[in-house]
Amino acid sequence: MELRLDKYLWCIRVFKTRSEATEACKGNKVQVNGVPSKPSKEVKVGDMLVIRKGPVELTYRVKAGLHSRVGAALVPEYAENLTPAAELDKLHAPKEIFFVKRDKGTGRPTKKDRRTLDALWDAMDEN
Repeated sequence: MELRLDKYLWCIRVFKTRSEATEACKGNKVQVNGVPSKPSKEVKVGDMLVIRKGPVELTYRVKAGLHSRVGAALVPEYAENLTPAAELDKLHAPKEIFFVKRDKGTGRPTKKDRRTLDALWDAMDEN
């Protein structure tokens, strides 16, 4: 069993589209056995895949080959998810949401308002 890396990542539902998988490979966000790989790299049983997707680094071991996209329930038969729990927790980390209340019709912020907002954002980033 040998299958292109981009197609395999799409088949096991790591990416929604094959073109997303291809772009991730081209952007050096996918490693096979510790080496950044091109989309055309052939994936074999036993290969370790590390995929950088947003803030999370997903880790999979190839268990079996497949020829088409499979349902989410069948993915564990083809790829073993070895992603540490600490990485998965990053997906569910609370995101601080801060809304600035502006009266309707007051228009765009002035330069002074913008500087105040920027200072507030900078103060939040430091914490």
